[in-house]
Amino acid sequence: MKTAVDKMQNEVDLIGDGSQIHSLPTIRGRHKDLKSVSPHTVSQLLAGKYDDVISGYQIIDCRYPYEYEGGHIEGAQNLHNEALITDLVTNLRARDSIQRNILVFHCEFSSERGPKLLRHLRNLDRKMNSDRYPFLFYPEVYLLDGGYKAFYEQHQTQCQPRSYVPMLHQDYSKQLRHFRVKSKSWTAGEKQNMRSRSLIIDTSPLKMPLW
Repeated sequence: MKTAVDKMQNEVDLIGDGSQIHSLPTIRGRHKDLKSVSPHTVSQLLAGKYDDVISGYQIIDCRYPYEYEGGHIEGAQNLHNEALITDLVTNLRARDSIQRNILVFHCEFSSERGPKLLRHLRNLDRKMNSDRYPFLFYPEVYLLDGGYKAFYEQHQTQCQPRSYVPMLHQDYSKQLRHFRVKSKSWTAGEKQNMRSRSLIIDTSPLKMPLW
């Protein structure tokens, strides 16, 4: 286990389980602890450029439903709170897949909601697999730099429908208030669920890197 920890600390371009390097080219984003990819790379991913090196992928849209319904990256899945991300991880509890499936998270600008839920997924993944570190259900996860706004501006033809509804759009102020309140309650509920499942563990004396 200590060897795995040392390897991942010394080789920064390895995916979360330390098994290999990232399959997508990364860029230097605003969140230094996360691996970011450009809108161009995600466009190529959708077009099949990386089909020979990955088994599959999923775009995780962390925006609120009214934003998602107003326009999203083709094939994206709308998971906009911690409970939905938790379901994504726990549904793989009994599965040991060797397939190389990757996740790409984003929100409107990939500045807050997307990074927050990506970190939630990785934290939960680490805790659920603490007994077999560094195994992860989702070892390869990315953040779309610039979020949906940047992608839409550059690749409208790969959006469904081809439109963009900002989070702060005046026509959706009621929905915004609703989901912000819900988000707080979901977060509180998730913390309680994690305590009841005894997922919070002591990893000492070794400190397990999240990434």
